[in-house]
Amino acid sequence: MDHVRPDSLLTLHYRLASPGGPAWIDTFGHNPATLTLGVQQLAPALEACLLGLEEGARASFELEAGAAFGPHDPQRVQRVPRELLLQHMPDDVHLKVGDAVQLAGLSSASGASAAATVTALDERLVELDFNHPLAGKAVVFDVHILGVL
Repeated sequence: MDHVRPDSLLTLHYRLASPGGPAWIDTFGHNPATLTLGVQQLAPALEACLLGLEEGARASFELEAGAAFGPHDPQRVQRVPRELLLQHMPDDVHLKVGDAVQLAGLSSASGASAAATVTALDERLVELDFNHPLAGKAVVFDVHILGVL
C-alpha cells in the first residue's frame, strides 16, 4: 500500500472541529476532498498529521490550541463603518454576527480578497475578524485516506 508523502496527491474524507464543537468543515457523507500536500491546501500542522498514513487508514488527531492555525491575533480584528462595508456587498445581504464574508480589495493593498467573520455589529460599525475561524483553538482532525498517489 502507498503511504502519504510530503508531495502526495490524496483523496480523503476529513473533518475539522474544535473539541466538542460543531465541524468547521466535514466531507464525511459527502464527496471526498482531493488535495496535494506541500502546496498550502492544508495548514502545515494538518499535513504533518497525514504523513506516513497508509491508503485506507482512519485516524483522529487532537492539536493543541493554536497549533493548527496559529494564535488568535487581535490586530486582525477590525471595525469597519457599516456604510462602507455595505457599499461592497449586494443589496439583499443582511449581516448578522457569525456570518462569513468575502471582501475584495478592502483587506490588502494588493486588492486581494480576504475572508472575515462578523463578530459584532451595530448601526454604525461592523467588527470583522480576519483570523481563521479556528485560530487560537484546539482542533480535532479526523481523516479517512481513500487514495494516495
